[in-house]
Amino acid sequence: MSEAHREQLKVARERAVLVAVQLPHARSGSSVTLESRLKELRALADTAGATSVGELSQKLRIPNGKTFLGRGKVEELASLVKMVKAAIVIFDHDLSPAQIRNLEQACEVKIVDRSELILDIFARRATTHAARLQVEIAQLEYTYPRLRAMWDHLGQVTGGAPVGIGTRGPGEQQLEIDRRLVQRRRKQLKRELDQIHDRTARQVEKRNADHHTVGLVGYTNAGKSSIFNAVTQGGAFANDQLFATLSTRVERWPLGDGAEVLVSDTVGFIRDLPHHLVASFRSTLEETVHGDLLLVVVDVSEAGAQERLRTVLQTLDEIGATSQRRQLVLNKVDLLPRPDELLQWLHRHPDAIPVSAATGEGLDTLAQAVAESVFGPARTVEIEIPSDEAAAVAYLERRTAVLDRNWDEGSVRMQVRVNRAQAQALLAHTSRASIEGGRLVDALDTIWPQPATFGDSCRIPLHRVQAPEAGWGRTSA
Repeated sequence: MSEAHREQLKVARERAVLVAVQLPHARSGSSVTLESRLKELRALADTAGATSVGELSQKLRIPNGKTFLGRGKVEELASLVKMVKAAIVIFDHDLSPAQIRNLEQACEVKIVDRSELILDIFARRATTHAARLQVEIAQLEYTYPRLRAMWDHLGQVTGGAPVGIGTRGPGEQQLEIDRRLVQRRRKQLKRELDQIHDRTARQVEKRNADHHTVGLVGYTNAGKSSIFNAVTQGGAFANDQLFATLSTRVERWPLGDGAEVLVSDTVGFIRDLPHHLVASFRSTLEETVHGDLLLVVVDVSEAGAQERLRTVLQTLDEIGATSQRRQLVLNKVDLLPRPDELLQWLHRHPDAIPVSAATGEGLDTLAQAVAESVFGPARTVEIEIPSDEAAAVAYLERRTAVLDRNWDEGSVRMQVRVNRAQAQALLAHTSRASIEGGRLVDALDTIWPQPATFGDSCRIPLHRVQAPEAGWGRTSA
């Protein structure tokens, strides 16, 4: 089919045939079943606005270099397209430009691979200037190596009338013109995005210096935005769709006993996310990379939850989010058909916290775990402060849970629940306070042990993240 016809076709509201291929696990690096592939592809197509009218699958040892599918399956696909009157075929795999061209010639409809579909969704959902820049850069990264396939039907463009030195001759190929235009546009966009990235990095650095930060991360549609809205003032767009969130939102999360953190809701991850899209959205994930704690949210009601968790952990390593503590959060436990399914998760991950953003179940436990992880455990102690240290007294009244207070001549004794971070912050208001009869600075290490530092004990072990049919084995993560 012609390139003009291809460009006239749109994914939105088109009748689509979905195609997935099962490759050997060792070759594909994943044990995702055909059923899971088609289910996710169906959700992606629906998010993009397409209507699935047919599905085709095949098991292959290696993809066909010319058409990805076997010859017989290509003929079957062409017949299916005509039978259901589809206008587009969507593959759950990345295809080469030659494979796309050959499949379009055989089926006479537009062929879209997985990366192009995800880019289309991101382009539709991008609302901020930074997100739009990131999407356009990713689209150019995707398009650049495919320019030859787009222009192989053209000859050379003549240089015009010979009116001077350098203007004579056959000119340059249209391919080279477009490559130069793409490169120029990409450099311009990257300069703009770098400026935004530098500004965002400064904001994040200042925010992290003044506050403790927690990032919600996980597979797309795992329920991160729903948890975010449940524990904060809300405002994040939450919907039962893939990639409902494309930009970061930050709000205060009160944890109890006067403690609070800033929690960020970020873009969700997905299997086989295009690498150029990960690179482009690095600035969006700035909150994640520099947070104190990552809450890894998993939708345990989803059949492929184990594989999705593995994808999230590997993506975190790819973007450089490797120095933070991680807490596994098992969301949507209210949708589990059998209670023993949750017990299986807790057997693999004893420190995981089951929650339901919809019902509120487990959110208090999650807040307590976050507080202890970030600040250390809260203790009930007696603090004595000179009466003239009004700022220190006001800090305790405002930021801690005060259980009792007694004013003596020249001092005030307060019984409070306070964690290590709050005790350290009190030192900024006074150096004359005493705690349990001793100096505050001396009591920090004896009353409040240091929070756990990053290490193997703080990681979610990949060797426990298993597919239903096989173990993963330990990885470098």
